[in-house]
Amino acid sequence: MANDINQVLESNPVVPLVQADDSSVATKTSRALAAGGLTVVEVVLRTDRALDCLRAVADEVPEVIAGAGTVLSAKQAEAAFDAGAQFIVSPGLDEGVVAVARERGGPVYPGIFTPGELQRAFNLGLETVKFFPASIAGGVPALKALSSVFRTMRFMPTGGVSADNLADYLAVPAVLACGGSWLTPASAIEAGDYDQVTTLAREALQIAARS
Repeated sequence: MANDINQVLESNPVVPLVQADDSSVATKTSRALAAGGLTVVEVVLRTDRALDCLRAVADEVPEVIAGAGTVLSAKQAEAAFDAGAQFIVSPGLDEGVVAVARERGGPVYPGIFTPGELQRAFNLGLETVKFFPASIAGGVPALKALSSVFRTMRFMPTGGVSADNLADYLAVPAVLACGGSWLTPASAIEAGDYDQVTTLAREALQIAARS
């Protein structure tokens, strides 16, 4: 499964974050992203009904690969897989979350901030990690330094990534994909302007194609 998702990300190297407390909003947002060409989405567990939203996207939007983000514990990871998540993303590195993902056969992208955390991830046998929050953790220069030491590791920078700096991040060979919420602005979602979401997704892919 990890190889399948990573293969998709090689050509579509952007993972948009979907945050919703209403299943209908989550599915409409995910469809809008897919219409713009982004087919891997991260439904973040930051609302009371986030798991319902994840389940709806997994069940009703087959054109996307739906994963769960902001997974903080092994219990949440179990619930996310039960709700249909095909991959797990965490803001930090937690061995319990990693263990659940391995038991359930799903990819896991834990967040790392420091070289020490990255070394722990490396020694757990992980091959791809989330670099979070990317802008605070040193951005592109930090990624270049880390990847020169951990030469087999791939990164998914998230946090402070935008259309303005997406190309810079994707230009780093060790970057598999970038994650971000700029593709799903709260103002557009609240207004029901899903066309804007599609436009932002399409623009992100155009940036990626030039990188």
